[in-house]
Amino acid sequence: MSAAVRSTALSLSLDAGAGREAVSALLTVPSSPPPPLAAFVLAHGAGAGMTHRFMEDLAQGLAARGIATLRFNFAFIERGGKRPDAPALAHAAVRAAVAEAARQLPGVPLVAGGKSFGGRMTSQAQAAAPLPGVQALVFVGFPLHPPGKPGVERAGHLGRVHCPMLFLQGTRDELADLPLLRGVVERLGTRATLAVFDDADHAFHVRARVAGRSDAQVLQALLDAAAAWIAACVEAPQPAAASAAPGAP
Repeated sequence: MSAAVRSTALSLSLDAGAGREAVSALLTVPSSPPPPLAAFVLAHGAGAGMTHRFMEDLAQGLAARGIATLRFNFAFIERGGKRPDAPALAHAAVRAAVAEAARQLPGVPLVAGGKSFGGRMTSQAQAAAPLPGVQALVFVGFPLHPPGKPGVERAGHLGRVHCPMLFLQGTRDELADLPLLRGVVERLGTRATLAVFDDADHAFHVRARVAGRSDAQVLQALLDAAAAWIAACVEAPQPAAASAAPGAP
């Protein structure tokens, strides 16, 4: 897990409707051969941009496991705003990032997704029109509903996503009632896999006395689960049976 990595700053140009808009991106790859096993187009959540510590830890941890990442800012973060972009603009950012990942790493299999809002915007874009070259989606805390308002309406579009999907979720996630999410995953059938992390909340924080392990240990388990699942998808890109992936003991 100690392999060196390198990051390269990039800029993406988006079609913002009334004109073009530029957002920042970061490509993080293992710095030595062999080439990356896959490239994960990794979108951030609604509350923080691509350089948040959690996003950086994900990128570094995946690179150490042989998986490159392309992180990017949504336009509202680039402008210094707090209100998330409208879906059309967010989808444009996802598509621009996927295209850039393919340009930067030709021939490397692509997966896409992200943290919370970023994962949901990616799946909405995929449902509207498949993202070119993307073989699978990974959700790091799928935001199934607003806090305190359980429901499954936000998952309605997932039925139109036809590639494999991995849901990485904590049992205390206030944006995803676990029984409701299990029902969503079951209805998606062979396309969906759920990895559950005991006592983790939406930010994957745990109560050490309850969980018996630290946030850092949960992050390592999450990275191991994501990397193993991505490797299986790109080696044999057929939907895996809906199941609980390795996550919590």
